[in-house]
Amino acid sequence: MPFDVTIVGAGLAGCEAAFQLAERGFSVRLLEMKPHKRTPAQTSDHFAELVCSNSLRGAALANAVGLLKEELRRTGSLVMRVADLTAVPAGGALAVDRERFGVEMTRAMAEHPRITVEHQEVTDIPAERPVILATGPLTSDALATRIAEAVGATHLAYYDAIAPIIAADSIDWTKVWKQSRYGKGMGPDEPGKRMMAEDAEQSGDEAYVNCPLDEEQYKAFVRALVEAEKVAARPFEDTRYFEGCLPCEVMAERGERTLAFGPMKPVGLIDPRTGRRPYAVMQLRPEDVAATAYNMVGFQTRMKYPDQLRVFRMIPGLEEAEFLRFGSVHRNTFVDAPRVLGPGMEILRMPGVHLAGQVSGVEGYVESAASGFLCAVLLAQRLRGERLLPPPVTTALGGILTHLGRANGPYQPSNITWAHMPPLEGDQVKLKKRARYEVMAERALKDLEPWRAAVRTREASSAADAVAVEIQPQAG
Repeated sequence: MPFDVTIVGAGLAGCEAAFQLAERGFSVRLLEMKPHKRTPAQTSDHFAELVCSNSLRGAALANAVGLLKEELRRTGSLVMRVADLTAVPAGGALAVDRERFGVEMTRAMAEHPRITVEHQEVTDIPAERPVILATGPLTSDALATRIAEAVGATHLAYYDAIAPIIAADSIDWTKVWKQSRYGKGMGPDEPGKRMMAEDAEQSGDEAYVNCPLDEEQYKAFVRALVEAEKVAARPFEDTRYFEGCLPCEVMAERGERTLAFGPMKPVGLIDPRTGRRPYAVMQLRPEDVAATAYNMVGFQTRMKYPDQLRVFRMIPGLEEAEFLRFGSVHRNTFVDAPRVLGPGMEILRMPGVHLAGQVSGVEGYVESAASGFLCAVLLAQRLRGERLLPPPVTTALGGILTHLGRANGPYQPSNITWAHMPPLEGDQVKLKKRARYEVMAERALKDLEPWRAAVRTREASSAADAVAVEIQPQAG
């Protein structure tokens, strides 16, 4: 039987779009090439695989991505429901247990009565309309070529890097300590607590493990990064990195102190053994609830594997580190969204073909999920014969659409920022930064409610047919 919508790709955007359309009464055909084939960055057959990191970044409303997550929660996002269910300690951020997250997202797709999953690789744009292409940063060459032909321009690409993961039991716990920056994530009964290294392995009160370096150790480490052998770019590769996810060796090459002001900044951290702030710190974040593995925060790399072993084992506490996953680099394919996509995220030159996720020109896990949500909601409006009703520009969801439509200079994907939303006016402009962002977040959530109400009113006629899938952890 024919389906109302076909979606290609069961990543964050594809799953979110499928769920939102199905919940609105539309039948969805979801095409996913796993388990028959994986991209070079994937290691699991689960849907919505988080390949770079297990962190969905900041949780506070004074953080733009924190606001975006809260808006998604309030509007019924599947990704946020599953992320909250599978969360692991991460201080002021939201991080998830990757395995559990993937299992629950896959189950939600398989069990929804209006979603039919078909496992096949798609190398051309399906003839069915409407179709949503949510093929992610590693869209196949064949399909990327077809998308490039459809938009009338050569597709763009940069390279996103993956940080290594190490085994917890290979860390020398006598040389490190657990503490979130400025004490974020501590229990309310012990706001000034600082955990000694010998107790760190047994306690989960702190989110991050800190590996301290003195000045001599730091400078030797930076020199080693610069001198390490890297995986060479292939002749046809144009390696334009995303500034928010630079390989650590690229940062090291920009100057000796660059890392000390970036992922190795010691601000807000006190070594309990010395009572002083270290010269530099490498932070490790737990990968799972049991904290059996840790991600090297901010240390995406293109170094060859033997040099990763040699250089990263220079870090105090990691001298015998066991690498469960080495760092690597993968391609990210995206379109020039402001010039090729319409307001409903539809390719202007190919009516009925929509893009969602990183291929549409967003950057980041949460932003990809948000783009899938937006694409689905706007497509549902069109399928019901309604005029498009996008979220207010003052919201973070509206900010996603603002960035996708902002044609000023060469287009580059971006995480959600406060610059994607209109600034405050009057005396509020004079507020200090954090207070200003908190007011902008308050404004966004206030403006979101009338839009939610209007969308619900429009959807009331199909509400009786909606199917709410309960998201719960499976036994065991």
